[in-house]
Amino acid sequence: MGKARDWISLGRRTALLVGLGLATGLSWAQADGVAKGRLLIGQSITLQNGRNAYGTAVQDGITTYLKVVNEQGGVHGRQLVLKTLDDDNKPAQAEANARALVEQDRVFILFGSIEGGPSTAVMKAAVDLKVPFFGPMAGSPTFRRPHQPMVFPVRSEHREEFRALLAQARSNGMTRAAFVRSDSETGLQHLENVRILCKELSIELVADLPFKSDISETQLEAMAQAVGKSGAQVVINHGSAGMYEQLIRKARNQGVKANFWAVNSGSAQLAQKLGPLAHGMIFAQVVPNPMERKTEIAREYREVFAKHNPGKDFSYGSLEGYMTAKALVAALRLAGPEPTRASFVQGLTKAGVIDLNGMRAKYQPGDHTGLAMVDLAIYTRDGRFMH
Repeated sequence: MGKARDWISLGRRTALLVGLGLATGLSWAQADGVAKGRLLIGQSITLQNGRNAYGTAVQDGITTYLKVVNEQGGVHGRQLVLKTLDDDNKPAQAEANARALVEQDRVFILFGSIEGGPSTAVMKAAVDLKVPFFGPMAGSPTFRRPHQPMVFPVRSEHREEFRALLAQARSNGMTRAAFVRSDSETGLQHLENVRILCKELSIELVADLPFKSDISETQLEAMAQAVGKSGAQVVINHGSAGMYEQLIRKARNQGVKANFWAVNSGSAQLAQKLGPLAHGMIFAQVVPNPMERKTEIAREYREVFAKHNPGKDFSYGSLEGYMTAKALVAALRLAGPEPTRASFVQGLTKAGVIDLNGMRAKYQPGDHTGLAMVDLAIYTRDGRFMH
């Protein structure tokens, strides 16, 4: 015990302990993660042993906020202990992680995954095990439709990001779009939403471009060629910033002139890696601009993050992690001084709203909207996101 941040190797699993750590032989209250002075939260997230820059940024934001809360006495006198397992961006591993966290580690709730496939897999385990799943940082439609009583997203879903990007394209006179998506059930659901939006906006969807997580160089070359042959004027994506970066590079090398725009996931990392190729790209964002002090939540984040992470850059990922952790703490406070999973759910739905310094996440009975914010930002030639 004693370190604010301690990594313990568990074979394929990695546990991140925030707060005072886990004491050997600690007895948790009857399978729900509640003990005297401590509350155990379970998390499966895509870190890929530090190779996933977006996941690492998100985690920096989460741990920063939880550290501050613990330094101030925790929630109702309990320190928050976060046990994190790396799912390596694999849905099967994410589901296995979630089940292990609940059934073996006896966590109170599940929290804070990223990426659509792994997050959906965690949701599957949470629903099956009847454990609340708070703050998945992915835009999957299944978190909200059909309504999931045990799932509480904070950020907006990808559908609203697609809507904003396509509406911007249409206002710029573009009428032909291509969609890059994962070759999965979630990807198909996103495709259906994009088709509906294109019809509403009088845009022709000229190319559906599914990909597997193990997409090869040859397949990327073929996908870039398909974009060019389709005559698409704008391309939008469903997640996977690393794969999208490679596709954009190959398309530009082939002389493809289409505009490549993107959802929020990994936007700062994607723009940084693309360098000049990112100039003029438009990104949908689900949090305010972390590089500016124009909103209360951004000002709070910048002050706290800079204090606890000297030398680290501000980013959309760390702000999203910070905001999601802040929402988690508010939800835990609503659960009362003697929290149960039932009081956690009831507290949220009874309150109806969590206020995040002026941004309101809504959780009504039958409708867990979370935040509705989507904003557009263009990446400028001087390396800034201008909203």
